[in-house]
Amino acid sequence: MPGKLYDVIGVGIGPYNLGLAALLDDTPEIEGLFFDKTPKFEWHPGMLIERMNLTTPFLGDLVTFADPTSRFTYINYLHEHNRLYQFYFYNTFQIPRQEYDHYLQWVANQLQPLHFGYEVIDVIDHEKASVPHYEVVVKETESEKQSSYFAKNIVMATGSQPFVLDSMTGHPEEDVLHTNRYMYEKENLVESPHITVVGSGQSAIEVFLDLLKEQENKVFQLTLFTRSSGLFQLEKAKFGQEYFSPDFVSYFHSLGFKQRLDTLDTLGTLRKGINPQTLMELYEALYHKTIGEKPQPVIIQPNTEVKNISRQKDTYVLRCHQWQKENSFDYETNKVILATGYKPHIPAWFYDRFKDKIVWEDENRYKVTRDYQLVFQNQRNHRFFTMTDLEHSHGTAATNLGLAIQKNIKIINQLAGRDAYPDRHETIFQQFTMDHNI
Repeated sequence: MPGKLYDVIGVGIGPYNLGLAALLDDTPEIEGLFFDKTPKFEWHPGMLIERMNLTTPFLGDLVTFADPTSRFTYINYLHEHNRLYQFYFYNTFQIPRQEYDHYLQWVANQLQPLHFGYEVIDVIDHEKASVPHYEVVVKETESEKQSSYFAKNIVMATGSQPFVLDSMTGHPEEDVLHTNRYMYEKENLVESPHITVVGSGQSAIEVFLDLLKEQENKVFQLTLFTRSSGLFQLEKAKFGQEYFSPDFVSYFHSLGFKQRLDTLDTLGTLRKGINPQTLMELYEALYHKTIGEKPQPVIIQPNTEVKNISRQKDTYVLRCHQWQKENSFDYETNKVILATGYKPHIPAWFYDRFKDKIVWEDENRYKVTRDYQLVFQNQRNHRFFTMTDLEHSHGTAATNLGLAIQKNIKIINQLAGRDAYPDRHETIFQQFTMDHNI
């Protein structure tokens, strides 16, 4: 091992590993490095639509649930930017999405262990070395120079990537695009005569609402197709929110694999749906636009699956299927915005290096401990933590932005060998199992 041995190296710098780095800043016994191929920190820049709010309350920032006294809290961010009184009078728990991005950048700019512009191209497991460790090979994106760094532990937080059906690919990105590129292409989109949005989640409705507002200044037909049965809101009831707590995560993880998958299906309204405030804003906009029975170039049609997209001269033809009526039809449009969701982004090196070493729960899902360690076939002391692709193991909280701190508390306490941050239990009013008979 020719180089320095770090305690941990983080692969990817999104909100998850950024929060980990922020908490490690106050855990001096743990020395880490973090790498990301992007030139600077950016959080979904293609979806930073003006006046759209984060669905996560501000208390779910990077650090507050672990350490409310940290200098990296959202409250301290407001204080440092002289916005604390304004936020107080604003009187809401919600954070504007653009401000959340600015908050994350503010934190990132204060942390020395973060290295942007470096892509992790390989992670080599030196399990038979005198001191077992991992070698992380990174490539500088500008010079393409490769370097190796060494660590006792790895934390993979590589996030997600757009999910698009093969039948919808192969078209110019300025014409057929995923919502993650919306703000990059918006100026071009609103100049076209007909825009169609495909999907019914939060991103779909935010884009649709933003385009609806643009119709005040531009003339275009706006259509929304969704395979689901309607535009349904996200479950926001208090007892439902308790399913994102550490207590439920522990209960969920204790279930068998099939039970966990079945439970995920029953909790769909907690995981998928639209912020009630966004739906209200959309309905109000439509109501005001139609005063006096004024016709509007707007179509919203549920129960309709878009099967494929083909080009026809200057337009695109969507092959659609209304699944309740079992009726198929073609629909012509100029631009298509795909709000088709995301899938976990697992780097190729992960499969090359670790596929045959770890335990799998099925052919696609790896086994993960409650404290986010990959389970290896042979026991080891140099650990590999993951914050990517965890719904099957950790349930509803796995992709919840505000509750990512639960992961970081578990990981840091494992790395430190002590309770560096309090790992809370009995945090809610419900319980999910009876520990003893009465």
